Amino acid sequence: MKKTIFVGDLHLSVDRPDITQAFVYFLNHGLDNTEALYIIGDLFEVWMGDDIAEPFSVAIAEAIKTVSDTLPVYFIHGNRDFMVGKQFCQRAGMKILPEVYCINLYGVNTVILHGDSLCTLDIAYQRFRRFRSFGLVRWVYAHLPKKTRLNIAAKIRQTSVQDNQHKHHKIMDVEPSAVTALLASTGCQRMIHGHTHRPAIHQLTAQEQRVVVGDWYTQGSVLNVSDKGCELVTLPFSATN
Repeated sequence: MKKTIFVGDLHLSVDRPDITQAFVYFLNHGLDNTEALYIIGDLFEVWMGDDIAEPFSVAIAEAIKTVSDTLPVYFIHGNRDFMVGKQFCQRAGMKILPEVYCINLYGVNTVILHGDSLCTLDIAYQRFRRFRSFGLVRWVYAHLPKKTRLNIAAKIRQTSVQDNQHKHHKIMDVEPSAVTALLASTGCQRMIHGHTHRPAIHQLTAQEQRVVVGDWYTQGSVLNVSDKGCELVTLPFSATN
C-alpha cells in the first residue's frame, strides 16, 4: 500500500547521537512503499546558518540525499531551524515549502504546517515569531560573525527551556479557534502539524481532522498517510541499535 510519511520535531544535535542514529536508520529502512517524505519543522535543535557546515550537519544532509535521490523530500521550517536555507536543502535534495502548504492527499484536502503559528495564546513567542520573520532581521542575523550566532543560538535555547518551565500547557498548545480559522481559510478537511510534541489524531467534526506528529526525544515518531487514513507509529530507539 502506497503511503506518504510525515516527521517533525526531531531536534537533531551533536549531543544526542541516539536520535541521529534512529533517524538515519529510519531513512535507510523505514521508507518502503513511500511516495513522499515531509519533514515539517525542527529537524534540528538549532540552526546557525548554512555557512556553518559542521561535519554533523553535512552528514545529515548526505543521509537525506540518499532518500531524495529516489523519492521527493519536502521541508517546512520550524521555530528552531527557521534559518535553514537553500544551500543546505540543495545539499540534502529537499524542496522547501511555504509555512502553510495545502495538498490533496489521497482525496483529502490537507493543510500542512509546523504548528507554532497556531499557539496564539503564547503572546511573547508570537511577538518573537513576527520579529524573526522580517527579511531584514534574517539578513542581519545571517551576516553576523559565526561565533556571535552560536552565542545567540545558545541563549535562545536556554531562554526557551526556562520560559517553557513556567508556561501553562494550554499556552503551549494550539488554540482551537486558530485551527478552525485555518481550516476554513484553506478549505481543507485535514490538518497535519507538529511543534506541540503531543502526537494524536483529533477528530474535530465528522469531516475535519487535526493530526499531530510526535517528537523524537525518547523514541521515533512517524505519521503514515494513505488512502486508508492516518496512522501514528512509534519507533523505539532500541530497534535501531
